[in-house]
Amino acid sequence: MTPLHEQEALSKLIDRIGATHAGKRLEMQAHYSALLLSGHHIHVHMEEFPAIAWLLKTSLKATGLWARAVRNSTNYRLVEHEIPLPHLPKAFDGFRILHLSDLHIEGMIDKGQTLQAILPTLQYDLCVLTGDFRFRTYGSYDKTLRLMEKLVNTIRAPFGVTGILGNHDWLEMVPGLEHAGIRMLLNETQALEKGSEAIWLLGLDDVHYYETGDLEEAVGAAPTDAVRILLVHSPEIIPEAFTAGMDLYLCGHSHGGQICLPGGKPIITHCRCARSYKAGAWQHESMRGYTSRGVGTSLFPIRLFCQPEIIIHTLRKAPMEFETVRTDTHVVFNKNQFLKFPEQCPASSSF
Repeated sequence: MTPLHEQEALSKLIDRIGATHAGKRLEMQAHYSALLLSGHHIHVHMEEFPAIAWLLKTSLKATGLWARAVRNSTNYRLVEHEIPLPHLPKAFDGFRILHLSDLHIEGMIDKGQTLQAILPTLQYDLCVLTGDFRFRTYGSYDKTLRLMEKLVNTIRAPFGVTGILGNHDWLEMVPGLEHAGIRMLLNETQALEKGSEAIWLLGLDDVHYYETGDLEEAVGAAPTDAVRILLVHSPEIIPEAFTAGMDLYLCGHSHGGQICLPGGKPIITHCRCARSYKAGAWQHESMRGYTSRGVGTSLFPIRLFCQPEIIIHTLRKAPMEFETVRTDTHVVFNKNQFLKFPEQCPASSSF
């Protein structure tokens, strides 16, 4: 897209979501960027602290874990997860949703090439992307958009690709993401139809940092008697979503900790919610949910005791008491051709 086309697309987007929503988002983005560029490393994103980045990298190198942690960043596991929904329309029984979150794609050591090879080999009906497309939290996002377009071109989903923004993403990225083939929802809804039956997606803007997600606005645009699947970047409005009648809550943000203790115990997750909601499948009253451990990484492209996840949720017309089936499979793929030597891995946005 040319700069003129980008400006026209942004203007249309502002008209679409409203000046109040867009204004708050753009103002906070500008304020945050100004603080960072002036040298103020505020508390919002851990990766903006140079001292933390230096300490982590030095510690991993000293213990001999750095190279392994880097390799782990593309050691994907495939999670097959069944979700019972009692009033699911019969036509959607067995409907498969590919769930990718926290790609941070330009920070990947292979820039997404392993994913590009894996995704066309899987079977799914819809792909949902629950935010944080880019690695950095400010500055240029051109490389992010180029890499996302390449990735989307490998996704074979009859019902398309739907996404939402995360706290790393800017509003100005939306036209480029939509140009790449992603239907972006910003407190908006999307009906998925099979004949005369339908289920609904509700997608919110970021509720973690920008706090521009508006659940009430999205809920008001979808039928209350339909199955409603809520896409949120983080698991921080779970009680509100249950009260609003959501059936399924899909999110990410936590990376499952990314750097965990043996057994997968996260050290830090940056989520304002109970620990039980910070990774994997969970249930809140009658609402099912899943918090992705993420596909990508932040700070550095490293993971320990926390594999990146490619998740496929299969919807089942079944009572809530139905025992869900979850299987984890290590994705075997010859990716050596894509890998960089660990010393070449990108550093955090400030280190």
